[in-house]
Amino acid sequence: QVQLVESGGGLVQAGGSLRLSCTASGRTFNNNGMGWFRQAPGKEREFVGTISWTGGTTFYEDSVKGRFTISRDTTKNTVYLQMNSLKPEDTAVYYCAAGPNTQTLRYNPASIKAWGQGTQVTVSS
Repeated sequence: QVQLVESGGGLVQAGGSLRLSCTASGRTFNNNGMGWFRQAPGKEREFVGTISWTGGTTFYEDSVKGRFTISRDTTKNTVYLQMNSLKPEDTAVYYCAAGPNTQTLRYNPASIKAWGQGTQVTVSS
């Protein structure tokens, strides 16, 4: 079982930046993919991006490309979501998730069992 603990959310003005962290513990060796998702009030969960533990390959949803960056520190079992040029529409609860690979995270998130507790990001206009 993988446990994921997130941190780093908060309130920021439009145009500002935040960095979220997600630290994994437990049986991490079966999970080569890490992903970030978000859910705004009244909306469905939305894919944000993924990164592979091996190689660090990243993929982003179109609306965050060029503004968000996912990175990882394998020595700390931690992935980061650096969010720049934030917009009010980025307001949501952000979740990290661990999966066997990045394709599963992107195309079949319903099958993912390891999720963080979520952290609130609020962007004021």
